[in-house]
Amino acid sequence: MNRRNVSHGKTVQRWCDTCGTLVLGERCSSCSSDPRTFEINSPGDIRPCMDGGIETIRSLFTENFGTSPLTDGMMFLNKVSGEDRTDEVIAGGHVVALLRYDIRRSRMVMELRQAGAELICQTAKKNTVTLGSVSGHLKGKNISGDDVTDVTGEFSEGDPLIIRKGNKTGHGIALTDSVNVKISEKAVKIRDLASPAGIPFTASDRATFVASNTEYLKTMESKAASDIRSYIKGKKEKVTVSFSGGKDSLAALGVTLRATDLKDIIFVNTGIEFPETVEYVRKFSETYSMRLHEADAGNAFWDNVDTFGPPAKDFRWCCKVCKLGPITELISERFPKGTITVEGNRALESFARSGIGFVSKNPFVPNQTTLNPIRGWTAADVWGYIWWKRLPYNPLYENDMERIGCYLCASCLASEWDTTKGTHPDMHRRWESYLERYAETHGLPAEYVRMGFWRWKVLPPKMVKLADEMDLRTEPKAGTGMSIKMLKGASPCAAGGYSMEAIVSIPRTRDLSCVEDALRTAGDVRYSEEFEIALLRTKYGTAKIFGGGQVSVTARNAADAERLFERSVKALLRSQMCTSCGICAKACPRRAITIKDGLRVDKERCTSCGRCERSCMVIHYYDKMM
Repeated sequence: MNRRNVSHGKTVQRWCDTCGTLVLGERCSSCSSDPRTFEINSPGDIRPCMDGGIETIRSLFTENFGTSPLTDGMMFLNKVSGEDRTDEVIAGGHVVALLRYDIRRSRMVMELRQAGAELICQTAKKNTVTLGSVSGHLKGKNISGDDVTDVTGEFSEGDPLIIRKGNKTGHGIALTDSVNVKISEKAVKIRDLASPAGIPFTASDRATFVASNTEYLKTMESKAASDIRSYIKGKKEKVTVSFSGGKDSLAALGVTLRATDLKDIIFVNTGIEFPETVEYVRKFSETYSMRLHEADAGNAFWDNVDTFGPPAKDFRWCCKVCKLGPITELISERFPKGTITVEGNRALESFARSGIGFVSKNPFVPNQTTLNPIRGWTAADVWGYIWWKRLPYNPLYENDMERIGCYLCASCLASEWDTTKGTHPDMHRRWESYLERYAETHGLPAEYVRMGFWRWKVLPPKMVKLADEMDLRTEPKAGTGMSIKMLKGASPCAAGGYSMEAIVSIPRTRDLSCVEDALRTAGDVRYSEEFEIALLRTKYGTAKIFGGGQVSVTARNAADAERLFERSVKALLRSQMCTSCGICAKACPRRAITIKDGLRVDKERCTSCGRCERSCMVIHYYDKMM
């Protein structure tokens, strides 16, 4: 794992000034020199800048300063916190700029850093300001136009600036435009100002990067392969690799090939993949003579999106429908004795994966054991390994895409969605059109789509702040979504005990008789087709569910009433919104569930253990849906 300076939120990296490249280990494998250390912000998942990103950075330097100092050599990026895409740009072993996607303007912008100002100060043709005799501590200060002696080029308020003062160079932000800069009370904000440090800059390429890290990469591969061999020794389950078409699964596949005679790879075709990814995975399996097991979700996403609405980072119904359902079915059919699957999960990918171990189990896929041999790798480790082993990778990465997955994934950034608009306009238009219709139907503003608010059910603080600043409504108008209208909360009942009543508004997609099956996991059920009423009896109370959406509960105390009410509403929701993914059927230990236009429960086999409920996507996201 990266060396960390936790107290300052920094990670320490190494750079070889002789070879001009990032060094992943303790020493440079090419020249054997001790690399220089430098710091970047945490968590430090540094990655090489691909062709599309290099083009963007150079064009932004040219746009702002009339020229680019980075005409040759590799650059690296480090993802940091921000509204959307925000990357530190690393060149020459220094952070030279911050690359940021401005959601308001729907475009990439660049903020200069001190090392970048030093690199470009001698060749800049615009956006430069020279200061006069102003003295004192200037870092972070606003400077009056009276102290500006010279201006080069035209710029606007908010543009990045190179600042010169005597033999010092720095960077800052324009607080006004170039026309008024000399007459404004607040003309320039200085970010930093210092004497030149003499930054060495040696151009390098991917081959140099690999050569400088060969010994480190050999050690990483050997350790990962050894872990795999140790675990599978003596095991009878077939070893497979989950191959998504992304870089991490490719690296995991590479180390598995070193560990064992791999023949089987699994690909989940969600139906909303980039066509290049599907083609790449299929071609890869042919090239390496591997059996490709493709779990195909077909049209599952589009069949369910009108029912559930747009997926979100905190409402990933699509993963259950388009991934877990098909993979559970495939493993059950083709690997009935189970499989040990190697995956490319990395701890630095997300907070959710930060504590991942070498061995993990997915409760939704009981016949699969997962190994995570590259969990401690950085993105730079992954790319170094891929280039060292000369593994063919997905061509989409060269378009400056950090991750490759479903093309409309809520986890992708607005910047990536903007890239998709240029590379796949028809696919972009189809999803954008759906979102626009959804927003209009639910009384949401155009910015809900344009600025990506649809990506969350519950907005994070950064998006709440943005919505407040723009005075935007981000909640659907009343009556346009699923809801519970409470008529009476848990209250004392005249006949004894407590009662609750409410009206539940959800789409009616099936006959209400389906609720009888969904309620069996809670207790004894009776259903009247004539009156469309389901009656549930449990040891702590009874519940009635009516065809019109009314739910009425009586129980011995308030806590039991609330518990029974929630289970009844969840059963109603489950009966009408079941996606037929089949995960609950695989999770049932007594094989009491079959999928036929929704779930059907054999009352003779069902013991009301509740395992099917715990595996149900609809119930998992109950709090987000209602």
